[in-house]
Amino acid sequence: MPYLWRKLTPERREAWLAYRKLLKRPWHCPPHFDQGAIFYHLTGACFEHRSHIGHSDLRLAFFCENLIAAFDDPPAAWCVLPNHYHVLVRCRDLKAATKALGRFHGRLSYDWNGEEGTRGRQVWHSVSDRGMRNADHFWATVNYIHHNPVKHGYVSKWEDWPFSSAPDFLAEMGREAALEIWRRYPVLDYGKGWDD
Repeated sequence: MPYLWRKLTPERREAWLAYRKLLKRPWHCPPHFDQGAIFYHLTGACFEHRSHIGHSDLRLAFFCENLIAAFDDPPAAWCVLPNHYHVLVRCRDLKAATKALGRFHGRLSYDWNGEEGTRGRQVWHSVSDRGMRNADHFWATVNYIHHNPVKHGYVSKWEDWPFSSAPDFLAEMGREAALEIWRRYPVLDYGKGWDD
């Protein structure tokens, strides 16, 4: 949305905001609908995809530890990159979970802006969510999350990215089972257009 927003004329922006207000939707981000799912794929992105999380490896590691701890149940899959993250988590109350992530983002923004002497800088864009529709969707999401560092060119193999659940997943499932899941539940164009 922020990338599309910049391309709109002032008139189109005004019309878009009026429409969002009429629907009682958030003005600049997707609404969070409880889709009745058991698992949700939550994605958080830094504002303008800047590498705020990846300021240092220490910050990345700290972020991973605290992201995992933010949920009642351990995530089924997760991956943190320098400018965004993905987490697949059992979620009993989506609204409460996204509010908790908002507070988490707020604390981190305050801390990071203090460390870097950039008070008032916007660090986060928002959190988006997608309820898992079925087992196929769940496993394709696991593959998408674990493949994300490869997709973005950080590593050539899942297990080489230390800020992800992929190494534990491979150790627990075994390489053959993980390959079968990869073949059976392909990523295909999952996530296409998300960065527009």
